[in-house]
Amino acid sequence: MKISQTSERIILGIDPGTSIMGYGIIRVTGKSKVEMIEMGALHLSKYSDHALKLKKIFDRCVQLIETHNPDEMAVEAPFFGKNVQSMLKLGRAQGVAFAAALSRDLTIAEYAPRKIKKSITGSGAASKEQVAGMVQRILKIPQDSMPKNLDASDGIAVALCHHFQLSSPQMSRGVSGWKAFIKDNPSRVNS
Repeated sequence: MKISQTSERIILGIDPGTSIMGYGIIRVTGKSKVEMIEMGALHLSKYSDHALKLKKIFDRCVQLIETHNPDEMAVEAPFFGKNVQSMLKLGRAQGVAFAAALSRDLTIAEYAPRKIKKSITGSGAASKEQVAGMVQRILKIPQDSMPKNLDASDGIAVALCHHFQLSSPQMSRGVSGWKAFIKDNPSRVNS
């Protein structure tokens, strides 16, 4: 996707979770002007029924989409842990966020947690606090406007990561992965 100097995109970022879902919305104008529209967290721990939590996630995502009319949604992929039940619940949370986006015909991108951290801080092993600090600097958010909950800054970090990926020269050419390798290295491909 080539980004023109005058284009405007709105990106919704989601950090799915069944206790807290972080979200953030940014507006990108041209290639580099980025501003925060909204950042927050949906607190779900007060609900004991897992199905109700999933409905709340779906409803909030749909509300954000209808309110801000984003062009794309980016979601943090579940990380692989040892607790299978936690992974299953997190996958379901991500799935209902996907369903909300698909129900409104939004394009979806998914990023690994390390990719998001590296995109924002330069280190895939950065802490949530480091990510929040860089989000604050990148978007020039006053300290008193930063949410205390780090899941909110994680949600906006997902949106920023998506913007940075689309702005990279390789992505703007519309090629990545093996396709890019083959194009850039035809002599190394055996037919």
